[in-house]
Amino acid sequence: MFASFLITLREGLEAALIIGIVLSVLRRLGHANRSRTVWAGVLVAVAVSMAVGLALNALGMALEGRGEAIFEGVAMLLAAGVLTWMIFWMQRQGRHIQVHLESDVRAAVAAGSAWALFGLAFVAVVREGIETALFLTAAAFSATPMQTLVGGVLGLVVAITLGWLMFAAGRRLNVRAFFRVTGILLLLFAAGLVAQGVHELQEAALLPTFVEHVWDINPILDEKSLVGQFLKSLFGYNGNPSLLEVVTYTLYLLIVGALSLDMTGRGVRVQRSIP
Repeated sequence: MFASFLITLREGLEAALIIGIVLSVLRRLGHANRSRTVWAGVLVAVAVSMAVGLALNALGMALEGRGEAIFEGVAMLLAAGVLTWMIFWMQRQGRHIQVHLESDVRAAVAAGSAWALFGLAFVAVVREGIETALFLTAAAFSATPMQTLVGGVLGLVVAITLGWLMFAAGRRLNVRAFFRVTGILLLLFAAGLVAQGVHELQEAALLPTFVEHVWDINPILDEKSLVGQFLKSLFGYNGNPSLLEVVTYTLYLLIVGALSLDMTGRGVRVQRSIP
């Protein structure tokens, strides 16, 4: 539940920030009446994202046995890859998003193109929506459908509320700190997805096992207990992992974590060098 909450909170707030910037620029330019075009793009993007999510869910439910294990393993690894790319992209481009968006909105207004504004809103939201659908599909493999649904809805509600407070009520949120903290949590979530994806592909006999159980601490912290299920859904906890699961989890955190810290450090140095 917390994993789906975190996913929709971050993705929803990112989409809210983008749409808020677009609407703010339109208002400053004296074209607030064009906001309906922006909201039309948002609604279509939400519909497309929901369709993708339902299709992924239907595909997963239609499969059984080895096919189901392969689908879950591939979905988890794909979600981890997209999640990693998203975190790196935000670290690299996050500082320039507002500048690029304002430039695109001004160009669309100057050209008098409603389709350009519609497309700007649609692309921004549908990207976040499809990513969310993929992440929730992967998260649902280690939680019940109801837990995933409740967590996802709560995350969206909080994201929409924060977005409204920022742009309508004038409240300020330390966006950089928010994305830094959620980025760390999502990095751990992605590592868990990698390990769980490997586990599923081992069950499908597509990956070797080597050592089936490196350790077994389920008598101490059962992965099926309430705490164990929470840790599994958020961090990919496994009380008796295979050797390949442990290796891939560790390598992912070491490599991706080091790259993330390096990019963060370079971003701080660049900001300090700007007078």
